[in-house]
Amino acid sequence: MKLKHKDLLGLAHLAPEEIDFMLHTAVPFKKLFTRSIKKVPPLRGKTVAMLFYEPSTRTRTSFELAAARLSADVLSLAVSSSSVQKGETLMDTARNLEAMKIDFIVLRHSVSGAPELLARGVRAHVVNAGDGNHEHPTQGLLDLFTIREKKKKIQGLQVAIIGDILHSRVARSNIWGLTKLGARVRLCGPATLIPAEMKTAFGNNVDVTYNMKDALDGADVAYVLRLQLERQQENLFPSLREYHDFYGLDAKKLSWAKKDCLVMHPGPMNRGVEIDSSVADGPQSVILDQVTNGIAVRMAVLYLLAGSSEGAPPRAARNITGSESSSGRTG
Repeated sequence: MKLKHKDLLGLAHLAPEEIDFMLHTAVPFKKLFTRSIKKVPPLRGKTVAMLFYEPSTRTRTSFELAAARLSADVLSLAVSSSSVQKGETLMDTARNLEAMKIDFIVLRHSVSGAPELLARGVRAHVVNAGDGNHEHPTQGLLDLFTIREKKKKIQGLQVAIIGDILHSRVARSNIWGLTKLGARVRLCGPATLIPAEMKTAFGNNVDVTYNMKDALDGADVAYVLRLQLERQQENLFPSLREYHDFYGLDAKKLSWAKKDCLVMHPGPMNRGVEIDSSVADGPQSVILDQVTNGIAVRMAVLYLLAGSSEGAPPRAARNITGSESSSGRTG
């Protein structure tokens, strides 16, 4: 199997089997870079350009490591000191990069739809690293990978997504990915932070509640979103203290979920606001696993977009791991 798309712009338009295929491909990559030999040659001679118009630590570093471990050359453009500050458009920047024979553009942008616009105008592969309030597809994929790694399945799971859903591209990618693979999603947060269309936009597998106990009742996964403090000036909730009292995940609220409920967070965390340290660092937390898995998933995405796969795990990874790993491809 090959991906049908030149670019990865979001999970909304991917078929379940395409999402599953990317997760399956990431398995040997994780085994590869968590062992002594961390580098394979599939992208040798290719150049990956990092074009980030918003601040990022985890996502940018993860993509840089993923590209480097596939033996690609990495070009990180400092937008704050580039010609963008002189008025150069996104498309002109990308075309200039393409004239330098780059092969991939990893784009983070504050405007929803910017990666799609870029993909239409360049021959290079475009990977959406987060656009506005639209999607963050590789975050969604690494979260799916982590859930399936820990729970051995996704189909039939109850996943509570808690917090600032209004401004969250992470939430949207996760909802698309989870529902396509058969999970049921409960959205929870203040009414001001949950768009009305969420009740209908994603079909019958998404419920909305404003009560944490209802959201966590029987939950297999508690996914806590970062509260975007920069939005506090919009007065969408009374205070940080009240937000924490009602929607901050602490040990008491976590007890309402299943005993083996996973705790997840996309980072960076506002400790003591949307999540307590005792929960973030507790035995049910897989937050650091998400960070590790992000490299494997992004390696798989770059590898597959390059057109190197015919459906089997990468040969170099098979040689190192010793077998063609299965991820249990039933969802």
